[in-house]
Amino acid sequence: MRKHRVGVIGSGFIGSAHAEAVRRLGNCEVVALTEVSDPKAKAEAICIPNYFDDYREMIETTDLDMIHICTPNHTHHEMSIYAMKKGVNVICEKPMCKTLEEGRDMVKTAKEAGLVNAVNFHNRFYPATYEMKQKIKRGEAGSVWAVHGEYLQDWLFHDTDYNWRIDPKFSGTTRAVADIGSHWIDLAETTTGMKVTQVFADFATFHTVRKKAANTHAFSKETFRDYEDVTINTEDLAHILLRFEGGAVGSTVISQVAAGRKNRITFNITGSKEGLYWTNDEINDLWIGHRDSANELLTKDPSLMSSETARQISYPGGHAEGFPDAFKNNFRAIYASITDKSAPIEYATFADGLREMILCEKIHESAMTQKWVSVEE
Repeated sequence: MRKHRVGVIGSGFIGSAHAEAVRRLGNCEVVALTEVSDPKAKAEAICIPNYFDDYREMIETTDLDMIHICTPNHTHHEMSIYAMKKGVNVICEKPMCKTLEEGRDMVKTAKEAGLVNAVNFHNRFYPATYEMKQKIKRGEAGSVWAVHGEYLQDWLFHDTDYNWRIDPKFSGTTRAVADIGSHWIDLAETTTGMKVTQVFADFATFHTVRKKAANTHAFSKETFRDYEDVTINTEDLAHILLRFEGGAVGSTVISQVAAGRKNRITFNITGSKEGLYWTNDEINDLWIGHRDSANELLTKDPSLMSSETARQISYPGGHAEGFPDAFKNNFRAIYASITDKSAPIEYATFADGLREMILCEKIHESAMTQKWVSVEE
């Protein structure tokens, strides 16, 4: 069996997670890494044999089937277009790119090239969230009346916390909404099968000036004495109201300054027959709520979940699966499309990535105008 040859661009937390998850598939070989700083040491640290400081050279010389783009948002468009024009499939971290114009170009190029294209919205592939989607498809929850929840982090809690994501030159118009809110909204649309039609948002920026020091990294505990004051105009927190097609309503709170919440997601469905709830704090559990009988707690077990969900589960009941496993499940579905063009596409494509960028733009527009804004493709 021929293994897919994989190149990774970026070796930070997410790049390393991509490399690890791809290797677990068994039918992929991570053959090359691109890093602008000290690529040799970073490749050796995660056991990748070939290393480059220019992604173009990596693509030109290593005969790749797929690249994983794990770099700041403003680089995604250029890298994706270059790879696809060389006949290489692309998996890109979210947000897909920086602007809607770039996103539309990526969708157009991927369609013309006929290549596999994907965005890493991995929250679709937890067994509990996947089972929630199946229950809604089967009608067990009834009509979806409401969706609500949150995505909370605290890694930007202090005014001395700084990262490239804070700067619109690198990240785009929104920060918290694009970085983590896009995950929550993608999960809401995918799980319910309903599109968001209108949004109303309120943003808050608590640290209007942050102290930037050299060599800062996401989730770092490093401290420095010398700082540069930087004016901040991206949001620390967002409250968002949502209206869905079919009449369902929703709301979510997105924050990167919620002390003690390292990476908390909650997701609630209010249905006409039952309620559904999931949080990644209890990542393997799906709560099922009833009005006239005892509530249920369905803990991940392939023998108890639907046959569709069982295909997303790698270990027996009682053996927890989490963040790395959702990456693996997502990548397994993506790579299946390379060898089988008829394989179902349940992962997020570039078109889905563009959809989330449009939603983020509309949410930003609403926050700036303090009005309900319609979402149109």
